[in-house]
Amino acid sequence: MKRRETLNHGSRIALLGFAAFAAFGSQASAQGNPERNAYFGQTHQHTSWSLDAYILGNTLAGPDDSYKYATGQPIKHPAANYMVKITRPLDFQGVTDHAEYAGVMSLANDPSSSISKLPIAQRLKAKTPQEVSQVFSFLAGTIAKQEPVKELLSPEVAGTVWKQNNIIADKYNKPGKFTTFCSYEWTSMPNNQNMHRNVFFKDCAKVPELPFSALQSDKAEDLWAWMDGQRKAGNEVLAISHNANLSNGLMFPVDVDGKGRPIDSAWAQERLDNEPLTEIKQVKGTSETHPDLSPNDEFASFEIMNYLIGIDNSSAKLIGGYARQAYMDGLAMQDTRGYNPYKFGLVGAGDSHNSASNYSQSNYFGDHGALDATPQARLAGKVFSGMNVLETGTSGLAGVWAEENTRASIFAAMQRKETFGTSGVRIKVRLFGGWEYRPDVLKQKDWVKIAYAGGVPMGGDLPAPKGKAPPSFVVQAIKDPDDGNLDRIQIVKGWTRNGQTFEKIYDVAWSGNRNIDPASGKLEAVGSTVDIMNATYKNTIGAVELKQVWTDPEFDPSLQAVYYARVLQIPTPRWSTYDAKKLGLLPPSNVAASIQERAWTSPIWYTPSDTARATASRGLTVAELKQRGAATLDETQLKEFALGKNLKARNTVTGENFDILYGVAGERVVTAVAPQAAFELGPPKLTGSTATYVIRDGQLITTINKAEFAVTVYKLGDKYYGARSNEFGYANYEIDQSKAAN
Repeated sequence: MKRRETLNHGSRIALLGFAAFAAFGSQASAQGNPERNAYFGQTHQHTSWSLDAYILGNTLAGPDDSYKYATGQPIKHPAANYMVKITRPLDFQGVTDHAEYAGVMSLANDPSSSISKLPIAQRLKAKTPQEVSQVFSFLAGTIAKQEPVKELLSPEVAGTVWKQNNIIADKYNKPGKFTTFCSYEWTSMPNNQNMHRNVFFKDCAKVPELPFSALQSDKAEDLWAWMDGQRKAGNEVLAISHNANLSNGLMFPVDVDGKGRPIDSAWAQERLDNEPLTEIKQVKGTSETHPDLSPNDEFASFEIMNYLIGIDNSSAKLIGGYARQAYMDGLAMQDTRGYNPYKFGLVGAGDSHNSASNYSQSNYFGDHGALDATPQARLAGKVFSGMNVLETGTSGLAGVWAEENTRASIFAAMQRKETFGTSGVRIKVRLFGGWEYRPDVLKQKDWVKIAYAGGVPMGGDLPAPKGKAPPSFVVQAIKDPDDGNLDRIQIVKGWTRNGQTFEKIYDVAWSGNRNIDPASGKLEAVGSTVDIMNATYKNTIGAVELKQVWTDPEFDPSLQAVYYARVLQIPTPRWSTYDAKKLGLLPPSNVAASIQERAWTSPIWYTPSDTARATASRGLTVAELKQRGAATLDETQLKEFALGKNLKARNTVTGENFDILYGVAGERVVTAVAPQAAFELGPPKLTGSTATYVIRDGQLITTINKAEFAVTVYKLGDKYYGARSNEFGYANYEIDQSKAAN
């Protein structure tokens, strides 16, 4: 009971606590708060200056309008005859129009613009939707063919647009009140695979003459090299990747880079230097994880979208496309290769093409111009360029912990990854990690100061331990005062052993008198007050604030690990339910009627010392097998060994024993035998798994979760060993052929 009293708060007490927190942040911000304030902003916003936004019907609302909206002024919906207004102004924003032909259509059709007077502008002028489509097709075709119109890349055109973009950003920058950034989107999309990055400069007085666009190169490696050159020239810059979920697994590779070269430590360092952040949630889906990747995560299905941009009825590969998997793969790369390219922080963002983003489910007005400007259009469920409009969502928000609301302070927070992302609500969340936090630290008035002094905030690396105690984490979340109460705080942990990766989710703080089921390990659901037919809910459940000091109960000092916090709200109606109510319709059945809004912190990483690593039980590697004289089964031997056989195998990392039946018709079935609990923590997640396979080039090639991998079988004496291609050089499977049955 004492523990629950620490977690839960009565409404009056919690609201007083929230008010004190807000007042403290407001008062301190004017002086530069050394304990830092939470600021919310938008790092991904398109206007009429983006080529695709223009063709979607946003032909008039440029960067000026976007900043007006962000600061609380109403603007006209760019593709409909009604006004839109943000509920609460943002603290910061960067307009990120696509650099590829940025502004050319909008300004060529603006008689007051100098660009409209240039000869090339005659090819871009359009008065009717048909003419707009024709111009777009012309320009898009030059991008696809990598044959850009040179006149549009000149300083007279691209340079003028970039300069105007930066002048407008400076115009709205009000240090201490509202911060703007000179920024843009680098829009690489090889074979419809999303590899986009938003590029932010620290100081609008220190920017290049022209931005680097995908017209110059669609390889991230070339963007990074250009960014390195910018820093050498005194132009501080960073990039934020987005929509990894739509990258077809290319956003977080583990074997080869964008140019087909083997990934090495230099590549990893380049990525770390240039991309400290990624978007965790935006209008085109969530990139935390996927139900197929995290089957034991009951909240993994939040706002999932999976397709290739521009291709209807398509789907993207999962492995390499989600942040949680990337975090764990990064640990395995560090453990086996000595480098980790995936120590990135998290933000939420938008990608709205309306010059304005909607953050509230109840005030949703679409994201893509005329395509979804009305409830009728949104609920129709039209598929456009591969995207199901009904599955799109509200904009996420970027949260930063910074000393003050200025470019320098917010940019520094992004660089050090002291950031968090939300699904659009303004949940404030903090996470610290250390070795000596006392259980009662949150009862101290200066607990934030103590937390900084005794450990590291989100985005950091745990310092070397001073003793044998496991790490502790201090986490606090405060609800959005205009939205739903809080359900729970979770700590998501990832780790690696012998090339395999593992994850586990711990409920560490929650509202109400609920209990964790000892059998399932799951916390009782918070319940729901949502009235679906009336699109309403009540804040009669949940908490205003949740906080806890949590110590990892299963810490192994010899293993790489990563931790981040996820905060869940109570259920509230989704925008589609609000739209259905407006039209007097039943909510659509193919999307959730209610959702649990959330926030995610950037992680904290643990790296064991060489001494600690030496105590770990090490598995058998392929290199060691070969040194011992193991022979690789060739294609003929492999067919004889496996085809039509029910092989008995053992995962030496988890202790799981399982059968694999390789049918003669090219289908394989896996059945777990024992011990079940250990196996479910393991990465294969194969129990009852069925998939096709082929034997080619001496390997069994199959898929799990849409990700292809290959198994090579080695014979050493009378024993057989299997090595999966995605387990970083380890041979983690023993196959007892003497027990294999036909």
